[in-house]
Amino acid sequence: MKLLRSACIEPMYSELPFLDRFAAARRDGFDFVEFWGWTDKDLDGVKAAAEAAGIGISGFNGDAELSLIDPAQKDAYLDFLRRSLAAAKRVGARSLTIHSNGLGEGGRVICDYRDLSDTVKLCAMFDTLKVCAALAEESGITMNLEPLNITTDHVGNFLATTRMAAEMTRLIGSPRLRVLYDVYHMQLNEGSLCDNIRAYGDQFGHVHVADAPGRHEPGTGEICYGTVLRCLEETGYTGLVGFEMIPKTTTAEAVKAIMAL
Repeated sequence: MKLLRSACIEPMYSELPFLDRFAAARRDGFDFVEFWGWTDKDLDGVKAAAEAAGIGISGFNGDAELSLIDPAQKDAYLDFLRRSLAAAKRVGARSLTIHSNGLGEGGRVICDYRDLSDTVKLCAMFDTLKVCAALAEESGITMNLEPLNITTDHVGNFLATTRMAAEMTRLIGSPRLRVLYDVYHMQLNEGSLCDNIRAYGDQFGHVHVADAPGRHEPGTGEICYGTVLRCLEETGYTGLVGFEMIPKTTTAEAVKAIMAL
């Protein structure tokens, strides 16, 4: 695998104190780390741990419990996003991940907005994403819009397909607003992984890897990751591959599978 690797150090290295995970990931050969939320983190400690380990920070979630598809939350969403951008600058992160719906504990979708029409949801998301793109360009920090699976982990999430996310980012046309393509989520929702990579890979800003079912390391499920990663490289993707997965047994065993790719 030629692409640079990022370890998501929330589910990985969970046997270690959080700030010790940066050095552990670097020792294992990762180029970057990423994590989920930032409001519960010691940001100065995060920056110091990353610098001491000599590892980059690829990003973290930028929107927490707020929603892109709720017109009533637009101002609050953007206010929190600005705080997230400040946090990203403080620790030297490259990107923020954003979502259609607010997510609670364990990634639970807080509200599915079944009272809103798809027209309202789409228009609200597009309207707010245009501002997100401007903020991203101004800050130099990329925002990656992530579709999530609606079968297992994020029931009720609105943004569920690669096509919808990529068409949104294409219409807005900002080099700083991209798609986070999570192979695990999209295998559960739509399959046709390589077809979708070829069709929309020009919009990808970050890629997440976990096998399906189970969300464990590659080789534990049904996804042929050798083929998927070759397809990414063949379509010209040069971004990071983030391993956002739950080790099936131990982090050490998961790392062996990752580094064998």
